[in-house]
Amino acid sequence: MAKVPVFANAFTGRWRIVELDNCDNDFLDLVEEAHLTFDGAADGGIAFGALKGFLDVRYCARDGSACAEFSWEGEDEDDPACGRGWAAVGTVGRLVGHFYVHNGDDSGFIRERG
Repeated sequence: MAKVPVFANAFTGRWRIVELDNCDNDFLDLVEEAHLTFDGAADGGIAFGALKGFLDVRYCARDGSACAEFSWEGEDEDDPACGRGWAAVGTVGRLVGHFYVHNGDDSGFIRERG
């Protein structure tokens, strides 16, 4: 079993996606409650709209703050999809970051614990 990096503690758990730059709020929860989840040393998941995927996460520090960088693979409207993203600790109880779809859209995001 892989050792959980110290920086992972700032991210572990389920985070509710409350805002994506390129999506309206009605779209976020189209299929299920929009979320980003960090589990253990390097795993997680993401879901919003019709997209659902699994994360491969690496934790680090960026400009002195905890950061999670991830690649993801899954489906968007039943079509294979993949991409990358990052999240950093923002204001109390929030994560901020950016999400990218390979050969597609990208969007900044805000997530809250829960």
